[in-house]
Amino acid sequence: MQSIFKNPATMYAIVDIAGKQYKVEKDKYLYTDHLQVAAGEAVSFDKILLLDDNGKVSVGVPTVAGAKVSGKVLEHVRGDKVLVFKKKRRKGYRKLNGHRQDYTKVLIENISK
Repeated sequence: MQSIFKNPATMYAIVDIAGKQYKVEKDKYLYTDHLQVAAGEAVSFDKILLLDDNGKVSVGVPTVAGAKVSGKVLEHVRGDKVLVFKKKRRKGYRKLNGHRQDYTKVLIENISK
């Protein structure tokens, strides 16, 4: 059976950012919903739900006490266009809308206990 994790020897964390959960690793990029932080500034997340340190897993109740993830906001980007098409059959009603979601690109610099 193939392992679901690429390299279990690395440290990673499951972080709650604005109501969504993300798996973060050190020196990796994270695209999250738009944050009200200017590009180039530091950002820290303290809602750590799970922390894995080289196979030693700490599960929070509801969060891991004292754990912190820090990163740096690199830029604000926009995602691909999402098209929304509405139609009612036999009525001649057709509506096409689209939007592009705003994201924030964050470089994870440190995961601490």
